[in-house]
Amino acid sequence: MDQPAISDYGFLSDCRSGALVGRNGSIDWWCPDRFDAPSVFGRILGPQAGHWRLAPVAAGRAGHRVERSYRPDTLVLRTVHHTPEGSVAVTDALAAELGARGHELGRNSPAVLLRVVEGLSGRVPMELDFCPRPDYGLLTPYLHDQPDGGVLAACGSVTLTLRGDGLPLRAGRDRVRHEFAVSAGDVVGFDLAYGPAYGDPPARLDPVVALAETVQAWEAYRESHHYPGEYADLVRHSATVLTGLTYTRSGAVAAALTTSLPEELGGDRNYDYRLSWLRDFAMTLRAFWVAACPYEASRLFAWVARSIGQVGQMPVPVMFGLAGERDLSEHELAHLPGYAGSRPVSVGNDAWRQRQLDVPGEVILAIWQLGDYLGTSFDKELREMVLGLAEQVATTWHLPDRGMWEAREEERHYLSSKVLCWAAMDKAVALAPRLGERADPRRWAAVRDEIRATVLREGWNDRVGAYTASFGSAELGASALYLPVVRFLPATDPRMRATIEAVERELGTPDGLIRRWADEPAGFLLCSFWLVECLVMAGERERARRLFERVVEHANDVGLLSEQIDPRDGAQLGNTPQALSHVGLINAAWRLTAPTAE
Repeated sequence: MDQPAISDYGFLSDCRSGALVGRNGSIDWWCPDRFDAPSVFGRILGPQAGHWRLAPVAAGRAGHRVERSYRPDTLVLRTVHHTPEGSVAVTDALAAELGARGHELGRNSPAVLLRVVEGLSGRVPMELDFCPRPDYGLLTPYLHDQPDGGVLAACGSVTLTLRGDGLPLRAGRDRVRHEFAVSAGDVVGFDLAYGPAYGDPPARLDPVVALAETVQAWEAYRESHHYPGEYADLVRHSATVLTGLTYTRSGAVAAALTTSLPEELGGDRNYDYRLSWLRDFAMTLRAFWVAACPYEASRLFAWVARSIGQVGQMPVPVMFGLAGERDLSEHELAHLPGYAGSRPVSVGNDAWRQRQLDVPGEVILAIWQLGDYLGTSFDKELREMVLGLAEQVATTWHLPDRGMWEAREEERHYLSSKVLCWAAMDKAVALAPRLGERADPRRWAAVRDEIRATVLREGWNDRVGAYTASFGSAELGASALYLPVVRFLPATDPRMRATIEAVERELGTPDGLIRRWADEPAGFLLCSFWLVECLVMAGERERARRLFERVVEHANDVGLLSEQIDPRDGAQLGNTPQALSHVGLINAAWRLTAPTAE
């Protein structure tokens, strides 16, 4: 099998888990129990890891053409195949619970994949190839014919039931293959239901009815969110993607749907992103507010508060599992070759062990952003969290750390980490009236001012003429673009303006994207959106608008952004869809909308 491009995949979600379906009609990624559970389809990481293909027999041959689109304001994907024999549509979705409306979406998702085939013209021969491989391809299930014409796949901790509407399916030795034809007006539905091996049996749904219900559930959800700014279609779609990456049962937002999709083809920077980062918290919270999603913002905040627990001497964790798990120890799936031969394939992420001094700042900044929503006084747990975070920053800000990009070499004094420590102290001072008698705003203000003076003195490099990635370094880093975003310095400050220009000149790609550091091969989408924000704040709104419109052109045909873009051919790289890329889009669009550049 030729390896599909990352941009070839569309994203399905039931706000419990998600799936990737290619332009070729193959579902090559699905972890049905929840986003970070083992996959039952994992062919994107290796041909032996399972898939479910449903497409015309002529797919991929001469005369075959594909058009795709989401039903508006949903993650229900419609793919139209035009073949020499005629045209057929396949609509794919992860089922919502029947009757779910509004914020009920995802609370009790049944873990059922729906695929509905509709004949549009002619008579099109179709083929189905169902090849489940649970536990990331380590297991091959037994397949059993069922009295209703379905097939049961049972293995390890997984039970899957595949049914075709009026089509008798038959089990092969390790897969189900079936050919059928559809004429104009024909509708054939399939449902694939997951259940645990020793729990309740998989749900049974009428695929056509369940698909209509799922569309209505997404539409009802989006009806309550009204974004008033520019680029409304892009923002609404990105907000839908963020909703699709939200594990509704807890409120956590997964950084991406996938693990181990490479930052460079054949490279080894391949990490598991199916977790939730505190580093991303303030940016994501802001994006939810911009996109008129206050409920999601409050749920995410509640998840963070509960996950952190009491703050002690240990560094605040960088990330958590989607239900608040702290130990996310990383291990390699050595049996998988990886996407395009990019190894290792990893589960878990050892960055959870790192010290990243920016994290408390992101959390306190997010609390400050919530402002009046949290009221004039905080409850005991919230007070204790802010007090604990502030005190931890006050006593540790001078230490080196691994930085916001989670370097796996030696610790350094990263510029962005110190700036977020400043933000933590600055906002703790502002929040002090809500924190009770143990608040120490005078001391915090003194620490804040000391951090600021240190950053201005040690972060600037006269020879480079810019603020650099870490103290004493001549290396530029795109994280310097975050300084105006968190209001450490205005974008019009002469040294900040020089830094923006240096980053754009030295770290920019020919199409305007920004790399995180000089030897990074690909443009990083979040940093590119930061540059848009910086240009607006520097008074260059029209240049910022042109850059924004160039960056968003890197979305695939259904509006999805991965983490990075290869400047040589525009190919998407990294885990997908990437939450921070869509967060960056939303926040940059709002910055372009705002009447002032503040």
